[in-house]
Amino acid sequence: MITTQQLTKKYGSQMVLNIGHLEIPKGQSFGLVGNNGAGKTTYFSLLLDLIQPTTGQIINNDVQVNTSEDWKPFTSSFIDESFLIGYLTPEEYFYFIGELRGQNKADVDALLANFEDFFHGEILGQRKYLRDLSKGNQKKAGIVASFIGNPQVIILDEPFANLDPTTQIRLKAIIKDLSARKEITVLVSSHDLMHVTEVCERIVVLNKGVVVRDIETSAETLRELESFFAGNQVSEEEE
Repeated sequence: MITTQQLTKKYGSQMVLNIGHLEIPKGQSFGLVGNNGAGKTTYFSLLLDLIQPTTGQIINNDVQVNTSEDWKPFTSSFIDESFLIGYLTPEEYFYFIGELRGQNKADVDALLANFEDFFHGEILGQRKYLRDLSKGNQKKAGIVASFIGNPQVIILDEPFANLDPTTQIRLKAIIKDLSARKEITVLVSSHDLMHVTEVCERIVVLNKGVVVRDIETSAETLRELESFFAGNQVSEEEE
C-alpha cells in the first residue's frame, strides 16, 4: 500500500530523515515511535505532501504523493490543531470535511453518531468554536474528522497526547476497530510506548531519522521497546 524508497529530508546540512526502504502493507496498523527529533512528524509530513523530500519518494497505493494528488481521496489524517478551522463550530467543520470528501450531512451525522461516547458530550451541540475548545477536545474533533469519507489510509500523529485516560481508552478501542477492518491502513505515531504497542500490529523505531527497529508486535514488544529506549538514553548521555 505505502512504499518508501531512498527517502531523505535535509534542512541545510542537517539530515533529519533517511529511510532507504520501508513497506507498509494494506490493512496494517502501523506504529512509529522515537524520541523528539527522531523524524516521525517529518515522515508523516512527507507522506501528506506537506513538505518536499530532498531525495526519494513515497508511493501511496501506486501514487507518488509529491507529484500527484490522486492519493487524497483515499487518505486522511490529523497531525495537529493547525488542521482545524478555528472559527467554525465542530458541526460546521465536520460538514465542511464531508463536502470535501463527497459526503452529505446525513452521511456525516450517521458517522458522528458512532462517536458519542468518545465525544463525551463535550463536542457537539456546545455552540463553541473549535478555537475555544480545550486541546483535548480539539484533538477529538480532528481525529473523528479524519474518519469522514471512508478513507483507506488514516494517519494520526500523537493521537493520545492531551487526552484524559478515559478518552485514551476509548481511542484505543476505535483504532483497534479500524485496524480490524483489513481494508483500512492506520498509521500512528506516539511517545507512549504502551498505547502504541496495544493498538499496532507492527512498530518501527526511528532514531535521528533512521529506522533502527522494525518489530512485529508480540507480548515482549513493550519490554523490548523500553529496553531499547533506556539503553539509547544511556548511550546519548555518555556521548
